Amino acid sequence: MVTVETSSERETVELGERLGRLLEPGDFVALVGELGAGKTQFSKGVAAGLAVDPGTPVTSPTYTILNIYQGRIPLYHFDLYRLAGPEDIDSLGFEEYFDGGGACLVEWAERLEGELPEGTLTVSLSHAGGDARTVAFAAESGRGAALLAGLFPS
Repeated sequence: MVTVETSSERETVELGERLGRLLEPGDFVALVGELGAGKTQFSKGVAAGLAVDPGTPVTSPTYTILNIYQGRIPLYHFDLYRLAGPEDIDSLGFEEYFDGGGACLVEWAERLEGELPEGTLTVSLSHAGGDARTVAFAAESGRGAALLAGLFPS
């Protein structure tokens, strides 16, 4: 696990942008954190790193559940806040995106209750006072570990 602190909204976006530059088709990024922790700002950065048109508004898809953004690869941006659990995901057929031709970025990924794909990179955001955020990155294996190593080379 690697933990960093950002001191502003801009820094949170920039951290997401660094990750976005590394993403490849099939990557899965799980975002966790309370309301207002910075998940959507981080997502805006990921979209920028994937070269999504800067004129495209990147918003949390709370009511639509999924927004698809076209960049150098598609970004499947999910918000699972309104879902009860993994059975809702199964019934809506979202798993087809999990192995699709783009990268998945899932806000409120804890709603998947252990159903995260192998190789997931988990990004946990929390308030650290004012505009500061603590951002913790964790991956156990596979592509998530490679993304972590790319973000924070030793």
